[in-house]
Parts: sequence; C-alpha cells; structure tokens
Amino acid sequence: MHQAPAPSKAARRQHDREILSLAVPAFGALVAEPLFLMADSAIVGHLGTPQLAGLAIASTLLSTAVSVFVFLAYATTAAVARRVGAGDLRSAIRQGVDGIWLALLLGAAVVALTLPGAPWLVDVFGASDTAADYAVTYLRISSLGIPAMLMVLAATGVLRGLQDTRTPLYVAIAGFAVNGALNVGLVYGAGLGIAGSAWGTVIAQYGMAAAYLFVVVRGARRHGASLRPDAAGIRASAQAGAPLLIRTLSLRAVLMIATAVAARLGDVEVAAHQIVLSLWNLMAFALDAIAIAGQAIIGRYLGADDADGARQVCRRMVQWGVVSGVVLGLLLVLTRPLFIPLFTDDSAVRDALLPVLVVVALSQPVSGVVFVLDGVLMGAGDGPYLAWAMLLTLVVFAPAALLVPALGGGLTALWGAMTLMMTVRLATLWLRARSGRWIVTGATR
Repeated sequence: MHQAPAPSKAARRQHDREILSLAVPAFGALVAEPLFLMADSAIVGHLGTPQLAGLAIASTLLSTAVSVFVFLAYATTAAVARRVGAGDLRSAIRQGVDGIWLALLLGAAVVALTLPGAPWLVDVFGASDTAADYAVTYLRISSLGIPAMLMVLAATGVLRGLQDTRTPLYVAIAGFAVNGALNVGLVYGAGLGIAGSAWGTVIAQYGMAAAYLFVVVRGARRHGASLRPDAAGIRASAQAGAPLLIRTLSLRAVLMIATAVAARLGDVEVAAHQIVLSLWNLMAFALDAIAIAGQAIIGRYLGADDADGARQVCRRMVQWGVVSGVVLGLLLVLTRPLFIPLFTDDSAVRDALLPVLVVVALSQPVSGVVFVLDGVLMGAGDGPYLAWAMLLTLVVFAPAALLVPALGGGLTALWGAMTLMMTVRLATLWLRARSGRWIVTGATR
C-alpha cells in the first residue's frame, strides 16, 4: 500500500466513528434478511414435511437468483458515494435512480424466465414427488417479488452511498415483522398453506421496495434529480456491475464445489459441512458489515479527491478486519460447547466438526482482511480487477478441493482448501491495495 501520512489519534478516532456508524446498522440489516427465511421455515414447517421440503428447494433457488444480482447494491454504493464526495448530490441520486431502473428491468426478465421454468428448475434440484408441487407453487408466487427484491438491493446501495445504513436497518426490521404477521395470517388464518407464505413474502418485499422508493424519490425531488429512465445511465450501471457479477458467480461456484465435494465424502461429512458453512456465513455477515462501510467511505474520499484520506481509512479498516477476525475466531472456539448441541446430537457429526472449527477459527483474521479489502476495492470501483482476482481464486481452489476425496482427505482437508481459497484472495487483494492502482479520484472512475 502506498504510504500516506500517519493519521493522528484524532483522525483514527474519526475513522473509527465513521466505520462503526455505518457497519453496525449494516450488520443488523444483513442479519435481518436470513430471518425472512427462518420465519417462513418455522411457519411452513408446521404444515408438514413435504411442504417444508418444497420451501427449502424453492427458497434456495430464489436466494441464489437474488444473490447473483448483489452487484446492484455494490456498484451503486460506489458510484453514489463518489458523487457524494464530489459534493454533487443531484448526480449521486440520479446515478442511484439508474441503478433502480436496471434492477426493475433485470427483475422483470428473471420473472419471465422463472414462471414457465419453475417445474424444470425444481426437477433439476431433485425434488421428491411429494415436495415438487409445493416447491413449484412457492417458487412461482415468490418469483413475482423478485423485481421488488432487486429494487431493494439497488436502493440499499443508494442509501449506503449517501452514508446512510440506518434506514436500510429500519426497513429490514419492519419488513421482517410484516412478513411474519402476513405469513401467519395467510397460511393459517386464510388457510392458503404454502401459497400463503409465498404471498406474504411477496407483499412484504414490495412494501420494503415502496419504503425505499419513497426515500429515494423524496431525495430526488429535494435535489432536482430526474426520476425518468435514462438509457445511457442504465447502460453505465450495467457495465459497472458486470465485473462484480463475474466475481459473485465465481464465489458461488467455490461454495457449490465445496458442498459437492463434502457430499462425496459421506453423510456425516456433508452434515458437518453444512453446520460449518452456516457458521462461516454468520461470521461473514459481521465482516461484510465492515466491508460495506468501506465501500461507502472509500468512494466518498475518492470522490472528494482525497487520496491520502482513502489510504489512511483503508489502513484503519484493515486493522479492524484483523481484530474482528481474531475476535470471531476466539468466539467460535470458546462457544463451541454451547452451539454444537443446537445443531446436532450425532456424536459422529460432532467429532467431524471439532477439527474443522479450529481450521475455520484460525483463518478468520485472513477472512477479516479479505472482506475489508474487497469492500475497499468495490468502493473504489475497481470491479474488473476483483473479477479477475476471483476467477484466479476459483482456478486455484477447484482442483485443490476436487483432489480431497481422490487423495483420501476428509472434511478438515476440504476446509483446508477453503482456507487456501481465502489466502489466495488475500494475496491478490493485498497486492492490489499495495500497488495504489485502485486510487482513482474524481466524481467518476
């Protein structure tokens, strides 16, 4: 990393306040989203096992479809934050509006594919005859909410770029509460079964989208930004997001390969893998919250032509990443007697878990720095580099993971390959951060 003047204690405290003020609400909003699925599962689970199995398949397909488009939030955050740093709130909001229009168009396209393709998608996932009909029903109805889900992603990016992570937290909490109430009322009160759960989620998602649109439209009117679709602006948003789409798809491929390899190792191993992956994802929420703060803050500093400030806050966030990773690793090891019984009573699964948890705990400081630098480079709009770096990581990880069963390795070896994957990411991101090539100042990159 090119050296910047060492920040004073006052500057470090200011950076810490900024990071915390953005990261803490962002963490709350990130955690709220999985609670949607947990609430649906708890309510639908009482209808019967086939219904719950159908929900599991359909929700996996939906979450995969939506997560692929997370670039709508990331790219919009960086673009809006740059313009905020440059003091041009009008064009910042205009950029955000373009991102929302892109989300609406992409959402409509996904719905057009999902409605007729739902039976085929469910069949590909290997749904049983008893669960397939429920999965198709839930998938078709819930897919109607995808445009709203994608608009929520883009609008979240707008607010993060405007240095506001509190509003997304409030909207997420309200959406979770409304979703739960609607599901209970429609599933049991109206007797709609699994269809009622799907409709409840769709209504809640559109309610969240409406709340975001209200905030964005109010900001647009205040600063005189147009709300009309602009072909050039939408195209620019798509071009900025394309490299991040490649990055996300590569990361999803890593996780899919890991799960496929775990399945080949045996039932005990894949069960333990699923538990570890759930814990890994939970810790990722905490680290991703710091990354989100990085996207917003770095974009603002670069937009304000403050390269030294960007370097200083990058260094401070790396320190935050290391400390957060150490804390999470220690918590994982120290609390394992408390959470392992919550997941399984199978002694074989527990025995398989213990060495893997140690590997994951030791790798958390690496993960902390990876998430932070990922957020820094996203905030800088350095998407093409992130795409190539993640593709390289996939190329290294895939053969390492696939060799695990061939060489007689177990789950610990597989998570050793996952640690290798994070180490390769660390190397590629650290080299880029040190080069300083990500530092491009101005309202646009």
